[in-house]
Amino acid sequence: MLFAVTIDCPDPVALAAFYQAFLGGEMRSSNPDFVVLTSENGGVRLDFQRVGNPEPPAWPDPDAPRRVHLDIQVDDLDQAERQVIDLGARLASHQPGGRRYRVFLDPAGHPFCLATPDAANVPSTIISPP
Repeated sequence: MLFAVTIDCPDPVALAAFYQAFLGGEMRSSNPDFVVLTSENGGVRLDFQRVGNPEPPAWPDPDAPRRVHLDIQVDDLDQAERQVIDLGARLASHQPGGRRYRVFLDPAGHPFCLATPDAANVPSTIISPP
């Protein structure tokens, strides 16, 4: 069972505070190098871990290593956009999602998406692995 997604960053406390302000939940830590953000509904938690490389790769960058990003469902894209920008996120210059989702960069430079409920729906076709 998946229980956490860990995000590498230069300041775990600050980045966890950004996501807590938007998503809610509780921050827990035993030291300043690792912070856990628990969700209010008991879902997957976000862990924030200090790493020594403070500069994230540019997004999008075809030469950058593969990465994971967060997709967050919201009811109102415009309202959520204003909220994350007020909290310190930046709207990414590349926006491939049209009206279904928007890409942002969090204060540490990680891409994340805000998505409408329609964009968050799982496709109805089941695929089999090769």
